[in-house]
Amino acid sequence: MRKIDSYDKDFLISILREMNFIRRFEEKAGQMYGLKKIGGFCHLYNGQEAVAIGAVKALDMKTDYILTGYRDHGHALAVGMDPNAIMAELYGKSTGVSRGKGGSMHMFDVEKHMLGGNGIVGGQIPVAGGVALMQAYKGTGGATLVFFGDGAIHQGSFHETLNLAKIWNLPVVFICENNQYGMGTSYDRVSSVTDYSIMGNSYGIPSWQVDGMDVIAVYEELGKAVKQAKEQALPAFIEIQTYRYKGHSMSDPAKYRSKEDLEAYKQKDPILGLKARMLDAGLITDEQFKEWDKEDKKRVQDAIEFADKSPEPPLSDMYEDILA
Repeated sequence: MRKIDSYDKDFLISILREMNFIRRFEEKAGQMYGLKKIGGFCHLYNGQEAVAIGAVKALDMKTDYILTGYRDHGHALAVGMDPNAIMAELYGKSTGVSRGKGGSMHMFDVEKHMLGGNGIVGGQIPVAGGVALMQAYKGTGGATLVFFGDGAIHQGSFHETLNLAKIWNLPVVFICENNQYGMGTSYDRVSSVTDYSIMGNSYGIPSWQVDGMDVIAVYEELGKAVKQAKEQALPAFIEIQTYRYKGHSMSDPAKYRSKEDLEAYKQKDPILGLKARMLDAGLITDEQFKEWDKEDKKRVQDAIEFADKSPEPPLSDMYEDILA
């Protein structure tokens, strides 16, 4: 675990609270799915909160962009999207971020520089290359972060985009959130290479691994990668080793892993880990954390009530937004 001595107390409190809010939001989303308030697919982010928060904290969201895959609620909350509108999108309501048409996999907010939320495995990777090409062409000074899971690492679009990113010197950071499991199996049963970070080296792109259960490690290493992308026009590839506590989606009972495996990772929980370090340093008290947690639960409950009361999209919307 990285030291927290040099960090401002308010900064540490903000990342602790933002991770906790994502956890509470996802727990409630899972409950609402069970009550059939949410339909379709729903991929929860429990356990991976340090990745989205640590990475986004290293960005300037006035000039930088992020894109991600279908496990996108945490990233949407990390960039400051409205939790009410996110929950309404999960409900399929017209007040959702995609007017209820996108659902869990398609969180999007152009003003927040969050360009999805993409339902196709790895589909966001070449799009991110295009966004970074725009930034380089226009000289915006910004960088693009693209998140994807270990299941996307063998897609052709991943390799093609890394190759072009290096040839064209694009300000893009590729982030593999290796949460140990794809849809139904462990990553090391489907890959001939288990140290994914070496894949970037094949294209001359600096690559390394990061402990995704330590939010400070994610923040520091992403800061290096983003600085490199902006100042040297040099892409980076980072494999962040994390863990998802839930199944691949709500329909996955996760029978391919043991309870011992799950419990071992919960001992490294990113929220409880940072909380413990801050308690030890005398920066917060347990009573303060309980009060913040109560506030987070209230905000999530407010989002549930907003979604419940929001209207369904009208039938007249059925054939809108069709481009082909």
